[in-house]
Amino acid sequence: MASLYDFTATTADGQPLALAQFRGQVLLIVNVASECGFTGQYEGLQALHERYKSQGFSVLAFPCNQFRRQEPGSDRQILEFCTQRFGVTFPVFRKTDVNGAAAHPLFHWLKQQKSGILGSRRIKWNFTKFLIGRDGRVRARYAPATAPRALIKPLEAALSELQPIGTRTFHDD
Repeated sequence: MASLYDFTATTADGQPLALAQFRGQVLLIVNVASECGFTGQYEGLQALHERYKSQGFSVLAFPCNQFRRQEPGSDRQILEFCTQRFGVTFPVFRKTDVNGAAAHPLFHWLKQQKSGILGSRRIKWNFTKFLIGRDGRVRARYAPATAPRALIKPLEAALSELQPIGTRTFHDD
């Protein structure tokens, strides 16, 4: 896979979603878990989503049970938890492996694009975040402890970049 837009992932409600649908947008891709010490970050992620969605931004959440089994529920239970407890309106995907042979190809690609601390490719914990620019390239990788509010400046910088030609939408206002 050469581009973010080549991937498809299945949403928590079982629908395949081509990431090409997000062409020209800024994305924050996050592996999440419902029983993690960082689970409260859902609130901050939703706040970012609400604040910037009209400018072409979305959070994409990928629940993962690979870290101390902190995401034990079914896809339906996870989606209900996110929407009822945190009011999440951004896409939540089917439970996904992010490391190992069974990792979703998207996460193989993300890790190849941006390494973690000391050059590590492996995702170390829940709530690792990848900021994707309008061009579909990984701009940055953030550690789990990085609070969503700490991403405002880099997010606004990414949003300020023009959309690549061919992805712009025009409206008669």
